[in-house]
Amino acid sequence: MSFSDLGLSDKVLGAIDAAGYKTPTPIQSQAIPHVLARRDVLGIAQTGTGKTAAFVLPMITMLEKGRARARMPRTLILEPTRELAAQVAENFEKYGKNNKLNVALLIGGVSFDDQDAKLIRGVDVLIATPGRLLDHFERGRLLLSGCELLIIDEADRMLDMGFIPDIERIGKLVPFTRQTLFFTATMPAEIQRIADTFLHNPVRVEVAKPATAATTITQLQVATGREDYEKRATLRHLIDGAENFKNAIIFCNRKLEVAALHKSLVKHGYNAVALHGDLDQSARMAALDAFRKGDAKLLIASDVAARGLDIPAVSHVFNFDVPHHPDDYVHRIGRTGRAGLTGTAISLVAPFDTKSVAAIEKLMGTSIPWMGEPVAAAEPGERPNRHGHGERGRGGRSRQPRGNRSPEARPPRDPQPRREEAAAPRTEKPAPVRPREPQPYRERPQRDHVEPDASHLPAFLLRPVNIKA
Repeated sequence: MSFSDLGLSDKVLGAIDAAGYKTPTPIQSQAIPHVLARRDVLGIAQTGTGKTAAFVLPMITMLEKGRARARMPRTLILEPTRELAAQVAENFEKYGKNNKLNVALLIGGVSFDDQDAKLIRGVDVLIATPGRLLDHFERGRLLLSGCELLIIDEADRMLDMGFIPDIERIGKLVPFTRQTLFFTATMPAEIQRIADTFLHNPVRVEVAKPATAATTITQLQVATGREDYEKRATLRHLIDGAENFKNAIIFCNRKLEVAALHKSLVKHGYNAVALHGDLDQSARMAALDAFRKGDAKLLIASDVAARGLDIPAVSHVFNFDVPHHPDDYVHRIGRTGRAGLTGTAISLVAPFDTKSVAAIEKLMGTSIPWMGEPVAAAEPGERPNRHGHGERGRGGRSRQPRGNRSPEARPPRDPQPRREEAAAPRTEKPAPVRPREPQPYRERPQRDHVEPDASHLPAFLLRPVNIKA
């Protein structure tokens, strides 16, 4: 099957051909005809399957007819992060170059006035994050009553980030008769509930088993120490010895760890950039552009970059920290092995990560091979402290939990005599208590009455006042 068999317009087909694509991916070939037929679609697909083009291409074809009105967008696309929203806007620029469509991007970190100016001119496609969209609506600068098509992308990521209440509110602002496209990588119970609320008799398109990785990705795990400096040394060794290394995304669980690892790698001479939620929009885009262009070989990121970012030809993914949620592992390693290319994903596993790895393997239904010897699991009762290290802290002294200390390790106590075995009671008599002698009554001295001095008062206050009954 080719793109010409899907019902797309000639202008869209010309843009696809100019981009160098010949054959649609499975989700594109299954979803696009239903979107053009104005059906609601529930798309379940892992990351890197061409999901974005599955709704961008038919949207451009549908928007060739009609005209936008001021402050009333014709279509609305909701994305969980600024990066994903900006990436979808780039797709419209690439595939819609033969069409004169007005595309507006409503994301944080950008001036409200600049965004409002675009809304006044009229918008065919509005791409937004939920929070900024509601901000514009509450200011009275946006009307959603003319929205014909609503796309909710990365719905499970929306759930993780706490956007579901905002999504439900937005769903009440758009017309009931709109067409809805709902895309997600996993289908937990809450996402199923939201899908049932938003979709009307949808077509279910599922091209991959939920929470599975692409077969083009080689997954490995390597044992490392529990301390951060040990993990950093292991990471540098893996980067230096990686085969077919082109570039890599390195994932950490927390923003502070992203900053610390970025500082360490730059100090050791690696060309690296960082991406996490505390950076402003300009810094985020600068880091992504440097990595995409090849100016930086390493991108250290938190999970804000784990979903949906289309960064082509990433050769390696390193999990500096094993993710707490198994689903995040699938999305992380999905940054490599995209569009039929091969990739390698390596996780650094400390003794306290064995349970998280077991949960990942259970979710995926397969085991992840080890590079070298497997990691030794942490001792029972031993757990990481709040810094992520083991109970052996940075000073090297063992901080064994209080309840796990063996009786032999406790110092012996001096035996104490029982109460009944104590020395014989004292036989001497207690000293007699002397009665307290009464004290004579002492009369309090009386003070002489002194008339107040009124010489400082004004004269009118000293005049007599006649009060009539």
